[in-house]
Amino acid sequence: MASYDVIVIGSGPGGYVCAIRCAQLGLKTACVEGRDTLGGTCLNIGCIPSKALLHASHQLHEAEHNFAKMGLKGKSPSVDWTQMLAYKDDVIGQNTKGIEFLFKKNKIDWLKGWGSIPEAGRVKVGDNVHEAKHIIIATGSEPSALPGIEIDEKVVVTSEGALSLPKIPKKMVVIGAGVIGLELGSVYARLGAEIHVIEFLDHITPGMDAEVSKQFQKLLTKQGLNFTLGAAVQKVQATKTKAKVTYKLRKDDSEATVDADVVLVATGRKPYTDGLGLAELGVEMTERGQIRTDSHWSTNVKGIHAIGDCISGPMLAHKAEDEGMAVAEVVAGKHGHVNYGVIPGVIYTHPEVASVGETEETLKDKGHAYKVGKFSFMGNGRAKANFAADGFVKILADKATDRILGAHIIGPMAGDLIHEICVAMEFGASAQDLALTCHAHPTYSEAVREAALACGDGPIHS
Repeated sequence: MASYDVIVIGSGPGGYVCAIRCAQLGLKTACVEGRDTLGGTCLNIGCIPSKALLHASHQLHEAEHNFAKMGLKGKSPSVDWTQMLAYKDDVIGQNTKGIEFLFKKNKIDWLKGWGSIPEAGRVKVGDNVHEAKHIIIATGSEPSALPGIEIDEKVVVTSEGALSLPKIPKKMVVIGAGVIGLELGSVYARLGAEIHVIEFLDHITPGMDAEVSKQFQKLLTKQGLNFTLGAAVQKVQATKTKAKVTYKLRKDDSEATVDADVVLVATGRKPYTDGLGLAELGVEMTERGQIRTDSHWSTNVKGIHAIGDCISGPMLAHKAEDEGMAVAEVVAGKHGHVNYGVIPGVIYTHPEVASVGETEETLKDKGHAYKVGKFSFMGNGRAKANFAADGFVKILADKATDRILGAHIIGPMAGDLIHEICVAMEFGASAQDLALTCHAHPTYSEAVREAALACGDGPIHS
């Protein structure tokens, strides 16, 4: 029986980051993973492969729509789908092997197999039982399906199946207008598929700033995505090669059907804790099936902690990473901290959409007096030169103190631009602090500065 200071169950972004940080802090660490490769959903069947396909399909879009305008003439490239999938798999391989290397470098033992916790202080993997002073559960999440819809990962697929379809479908129905559905929908739209998105709510991207959400839907519609909002899917009937989706409009209860070659069920994710033996241990769960933790990521059972998608909070890889770092500090006897008010969210479509902190809606609900600074990418020289002038930057600041409360960007490189605002918020900066900071010209980031200026006397280029 091997004995460790820490055993982390799960090697996704939360688990592997946590294991590395524990090892760096001098703790003898092991990580349990049943997949053949490390990295969890994110690296194997989620964030990383989807970004590879988004990148490849965006290059195709540029070649078809913008190359000629810049004097780059020639026949548009054709799509070799097998080669594109091979490129995606190569990207996955490079990343997962990278984590294997980091485990060896940091002397972390990979316990291969699926883990369970027979009692506090013990983890069973296969036939072997290992001892640990601290057990950290980082088992992540899995796609949540709608009742009565059978997933076969061929015709009716989750995000996993959508990342490795044998061929590009002519017609795809996407159920759910959240991040996953819109990212993968836009990949296949660029590759020539007809995309029909069905969403239960009356707007896309739940929880997003309403103004950004409306603009985003307009731009996606222009790119060929069709939306049916306020619709509840009743059933999906699938044969070996086709599917029929029946939905009911909430406003008048009228029913309609739509045919598809592939149906992507993108209705969110749910915590994955199967087989751990949590009920037998008496680990408390929330009503949403998450592991209940305190402010130090501890469960009610001494020595057992949990982080990432299997506990409450946004299901984001970087939130799990932050929690992984923080809980490692806690079990090493130090102070771990996560600022949940400054966790950015990004949608990697084109244009990208990024947000952090409060929305106008949440501030109105709280009765918090605020001001808005907004700047359109139409006024940004670099964006115009790069055919990327759609969208805007919006900064929300406290009306009295000018402290930045939140920001929302729809436009080029939004996922990177959001971080100067995250850093500013982490330091409690005002919009004026951002406005007085010199930004290089010509860059997309000047639009962030202009939005900050708009919180004061007004932007220069608008």
